[in-house]
Amino acid sequence: MKAFIAAAALALGAPAFAQQHEAKPLSPGREALALPFEKYTLPNGLEVLLARDAKLPVVAVNIWYHVGSYEEQPGRTGFAHLFEHMMFQGSKHVPDDVHIGLLEQLGATDLNGTTSFDRTNYFETVPSNQLATALWLESDRMGFLLDALDEKKLRTQQEVVKNERRQTLETRPYGLAQEKLWQTLFPAPHPYFGKIIGSMADLDAATVDDVKAFFRTWYTPANATLAIVGDFDPAQARALVEKYFATLQGSARPARPQVAPLTRAREQVIRHDEKVGTLPLVSMAWLSPPYLTEGDAIADVLANVLGTGKSSRLYKHLVVDKGLAQSVSANQQSLGAQSVFTVEAVARPGVSSDALAKELDVVLDTLRREGPTPAELDQARTRFETQMLAGLQSVGSFGGKADVLQTYNHHKGDPGFLMGDLERYDAVTPESVRAFMRESLQPQQRVVLHAVPSAPAAGSPPAPQKEKP
Repeated sequence: MKAFIAAAALALGAPAFAQQHEAKPLSPGREALALPFEKYTLPNGLEVLLARDAKLPVVAVNIWYHVGSYEEQPGRTGFAHLFEHMMFQGSKHVPDDVHIGLLEQLGATDLNGTTSFDRTNYFETVPSNQLATALWLESDRMGFLLDALDEKKLRTQQEVVKNERRQTLETRPYGLAQEKLWQTLFPAPHPYFGKIIGSMADLDAATVDDVKAFFRTWYTPANATLAIVGDFDPAQARALVEKYFATLQGSARPARPQVAPLTRAREQVIRHDEKVGTLPLVSMAWLSPPYLTEGDAIADVLANVLGTGKSSRLYKHLVVDKGLAQSVSANQQSLGAQSVFTVEAVARPGVSSDALAKELDVVLDTLRREGPTPAELDQARTRFETQMLAGLQSVGSFGGKADVLQTYNHHKGDPGFLMGDLERYDAVTPESVRAFMRESLQPQQRVVLHAVPSAPAAGSPPAPQKEKP
């Protein structure tokens, strides 16, 4: 992918350390994935990514703070996500609770903020002539949030996040069971232990002083990357970034916690009394390689072969052939420090979780021995590339151009890693999948969750059982 620096921007006094990058050329047939960009750094440490796309008169502003729940302190789980909420509550020059309304009045779309284990981001897509306002709003909360922070705002958002936890986890089928599985994979004090939403006790314990300390540590220009993608004039964009962000106080980028990878040497089985879901669920989870490292793409392809679509191995065996499951899935949840590979199935009425687990192992054992077919790998690669291409049709929102540049910049330090990413999938072979499963997905390396309702669903007749061949 080719990066560029506009001559007009250099005339505005671009920093001397702004560099032009020469990325590897696109392979034939992938020209539509080209994503030219420019990257430079302000003296206060703020990284800036610029990528011009003039197809539509809109521009995406997307800012990543390199902090997520991984950076939380023990006893403060959920704090990164809570802080995401606080960033919409007003700052020194922006009245309370009007940030979103101001942008919507300007015609903004794709307006949101999200928190993951590894980062927090804020983004909006605005008409091209409103770029200055979007940048001003982002700079004001980066530089002046604490001037408007008070106890009332914190308490309000604590209740909002606690209600979000109730809706997305505590009253959601299998939510508490899956939290228990996650915390078994990442026991305290591992930084991933707390899940992103956090615990009720930790959310209640947060204080205004905690919020201020978190902001001063992590929400600094040196710990952020600003991406501007869409229909804009590069010289004008540079001038606006200089105007609104260069005057913010700089500081050293904080160091991330260093945690050794976890390993498992024995299988651990959890049996959870499910209070919300009405049918048994079985989930098998393994620790897997971090995002964009060796093995991560293999796990991604394997999950696709196992659980994506009605032609997948799990669907054909458990839903069609055996009639034991009503839904199946497989997923490589790629994370910065260590990922999680999961296969999961929800039983049909009358089917036990033990029967479901047994047949899940039949599918996994077959793949360990035989590996996927070349056709299955081709299908998985086509899906990934199609999804990538679909996302790149948008300058903003989830999976859009700004998000792609930010993702690679955050995890690789190279916004132009797209072709390297696709090449990871090109390199996956049936033998590499078999080797990965033999090395990393053995039964003794996993945690198995049986989430079983204490009583069968009312009015649910036993499912007809097919004869085994």
